[in-house]
Amino acid sequence: MIRRLLSSVALVAGAVALAAAAPGGPAAGLPAAGTPAPDFTLTTNEGKKTSLKDYRGKWVVLYFYPKDFTSGCTLEAHNFQRDLAKYEQTGAVILGVSVDSADSHKGFCAKEGLNFTLLSDPDAKVTAAYGSAMEYKGSKLAARNTFIIDPEGKIAKVYAQVDPAGHSDEVLAALAGLQKH
Repeated sequence: MIRRLLSSVALVAGAVALAAAAPGGPAAGLPAAGTPAPDFTLTTNEGKKTSLKDYRGKWVVLYFYPKDFTSGCTLEAHNFQRDLAKYEQTGAVILGVSVDSADSHKGFCAKEGLNFTLLSDPDAKVTAAYGSAMEYKGSKLAARNTFIIDPEGKIAKVYAQVDPAGHSDEVLAALAGLQKH
């Protein structure tokens, strides 16, 4: 168990270092603010299919993260969970995406007390459409990027190479500013 955990931590740490060292950085392929958000249909942590178009009329915080049960990803998820009521007050929903299975997401939500939706992208097609796919030692992972999508389905703000510690606060502040316009 500890060996597996350490292996996962090493994998994610290496992936983060790799993303930071990538030529042009991951921001080079990210869809830009003002463009339509790529639509998708993925399986939720509850085993149901959902599409981005299902959230039309709402603000969406779509965040990509490397791996369930790892320290940075758990911290980021806990902070979104901590602030969930604030997101709900703004009319925003949080959707987390990684290449982990829906079953892994279900376990992650149960263990960590997460009450928002995680989406499984095992073939990394949606992750790639959002310029967030990266490879590390032969494994595909999602880079830690976030997109705020407006109620019309356009990307309103893009965050690349997110620091999980203060990210929820910065997203809430951006949402407040975007919603004033």
